Amino acid sequence: MTIATTEEIMNLEELYLKRQSTRRYSDKPVADADLEKICSLGALAPSAKNSQPWKMFAINGEKAKKFAVCVQMAGSNKWASCCPAFIAIELNRSKFEEKIAEKFTFADFSGNDIGLLAAYITLAAEYCGLQTCILGIRKEEEIAEFLGEPEGSRFPLVIAVGYAEEGYEIRPKDRKPSDEVFKLIK
Repeated sequence: MTIATTEEIMNLEELYLKRQSTRRYSDKPVADADLEKICSLGALAPSAKNSQPWKMFAINGEKAKKFAVCVQMAGSNKWASCCPAFIAIELNRSKFEEKIAEKFTFADFSGNDIGLLAAYITLAAEYCGLQTCILGIRKEEEIAEFLGEPEGSRFPLVIAVGYAEEGYEIRPKDRKPSDEVFKLIK
């Protein structure tokens, strides 16, 4: 087993501290290659039984401007109109897989899997110098239609991707004290 160096640990911590939800983006375009790299790194996320129950769609450029309405409901996410790119995550499981999972495990882990994928995507984007915002507010039917996917397709999360507007400050992390979220049992 290789032990991480102090420098590698510091770089990982810096990455965690830099990553935040960004809601003001510059008009600098996002390269298609960067979106592809971010999604390929995201796909390394673990999943229950290695099921990888996802499909990622990168929406970029002018198409992203049109896609923004899919994540704007009841006055929310108005800022998304200025976002240069999005990654829509489709829950990609067959009904058969869902029934098998429920029968033998009494649980559906796909929500956990999608959450892990989103975490990997957002950290990969930050590593590539791009900022993100995970969006739970979305119009799944409109997303499916926009992407040419069948009616009833599920899109549990969409991630906004772009370069933060100049001067957009990294906010200090406001987290619960360690003793409220961690306990060591020996």
